[in-house]
Amino acid sequence: MAAPEVDPRTGVPTRREQILQVAARLFAKHGFHGVSITDLGAAVGISGPALYRHFPGKEALLAEMLLRISEDLLAGGRARSTGAPRDVLAALVDFQLDFTLREPELIVVQDRDLDNLPDDARRRVRQLQRTYVEIWVDTLRRIHPGLSADAARIAAHGTFGLLNSTPHSGSRGSPDEVAALLRTMALTALDGLGPAGADEQP
Repeated sequence: MAAPEVDPRTGVPTRREQILQVAARLFAKHGFHGVSITDLGAAVGISGPALYRHFPGKEALLAEMLLRISEDLLAGGRARSTGAPRDVLAALVDFQLDFTLREPELIVVQDRDLDNLPDDARRRVRQLQRTYVEIWVDTLRRIHPGLSADAARIAAHGTFGLLNSTPHSGSRGSPDEVAALLRTMALTALDGLGPAGADEQP
């Protein structure tokens, strides 16, 4: 994932970055419409009107938040898309799982508040997400040559549902235990899409 913006003089997150981080937590807890500009300003220690120096409004803040994570996921998927297909799949699962465990608030916001984006931003987010999904589709079809594109997309989205469930699980296990369990479940399910021993495409 892209590193957060930091002030080069202090090494701490910039005010803009702080606003994005706080907004993710508040939107996840209260919903987009349950958080006001005044709430956001108070949570980062500035007045509501002062927040407008960084973002023109809540919609713009939400758009940057969701566009950034969609761009980061696509970049990460592309960076892991070369190599032996099963190695690529394992890397994709690990990457998605790491994101969900590190950014549970963003998972909640993305699932719940995508429709609150302005039209242009929503179309862009969906385009980025579709492109990310196609990396998984291509990988699965290299592992299982007889798998249709539609079936591979269903499998990819099902895997996202499994891995992205961590913010809702209420698990008391350690993050490492949760990650290991979900990783095993995801890879076992995806391996079962084709007959055992099926040849992989190069």
